[in-house]
Amino acid sequence: MQYMGSKNRISKELKPFLERNLNGENWYIEPFVGGANMIDKINYDKRIGADFNEYLIEMWKALQGGWIPPSEITKEDYDYCKNNKDKDKKLSSFIGFLCSFGGKWFGGYAKNSKGDNYAERGSRILTKQVSSLEGVIFKNGSYSEMEIPSNSVIYCDPPYEGTTKYKDDFNHNEFWEWCRQKVNESNFVYVSEYNAPNDFICIWQKEVKTVLNKNDQTSKRVEKLFVHESQLEQCKLN
Repeated sequence: MQYMGSKNRISKELKPFLERNLNGENWYIEPFVGGANMIDKINYDKRIGADFNEYLIEMWKALQGGWIPPSEITKEDYDYCKNNKDKDKKLSSFIGFLCSFGGKWFGGYAKNSKGDNYAERGSRILTKQVSSLEGVIFKNGSYSEMEIPSNSVIYCDPPYEGTTKYKDDFNHNEFWEWCRQKVNESNFVYVSEYNAPNDFICIWQKEVKTVLNKNDQTSKRVEKLFVHESQLEQCKLN
């Protein structure tokens, strides 16, 4: 799914790290599941995908239940949904992300000079993607309120500090403290970010291009994967 900050381009490289400590008994958990472009690559029975955006979770649940999104969305449809988000939350999520520029939540009606049909493309992609999400438990809520069993593998892809806001303000200091707490509770915690506190160590990095605006201007940034220093040997690849 097209989604701001999607890890789809680097998911194959992250996958071996995230599967490193899955043992068939513990859970794989994403508290910021977003476009589900990482969790859909993890071939594992016990998966939980959570997100604070209730519309997004309603869409994933509906897709699991067989809902097929529309293949045509006009600018009028987009504007109406933007102003009436609660009327149909699953549809609002589809329009708000898949029919918006750059996958940003209602970031402007997506169109280009080629006349591409973003709704049709989005509907096709989601219908195909949901087959890889069979059995995933989707939950709505804040990462800080999740009940997480010990020994879980937790992959976090939070809003990056210093970049465009996704939907709400985000307290990064509180997030990193939460990560430390989960490590202390015997979980394996991985975090995607550009930077991290000194007690979190980068175990993988790659330079990627990021689209900045509607004129397709790009910037090169270095994606990184961090783990807490106390888990370095357990989480890095041999």
